[in-house]
Amino acid sequence: VHRFLVERTFPAGALAGLDAATKQKVNETNASVGVRWVESFANADRTRTYCVYEGPSEAAVRKAAELNRLPVDRVTEVPVTLTPQ
Repeated sequence: VHRFLVERTFPAGALAGLDAATKQKVNETNASVGVRWVESFANADRTRTYCVYEGPSEAAVRKAAELNRLPVDRVTEVPVTLTPQ
């Protein structure tokens, strides 16, 4: 399993409807292509997100985004973990 950072840009207000049912649908769709959403971070106005995903390949992560109709600005594989200690 590989880890990826996915950067996305959304129109203002687009993340307002991100409820539990929507998250469940995204997770189910991701699973159909072997991808797992780990966590996401958003900027203050919620127009940019930085999402950590696990999956077999960048292509699979991009396919999951396409199936979920989510934008993708950039996908970067991040195999190295750095900690402050």
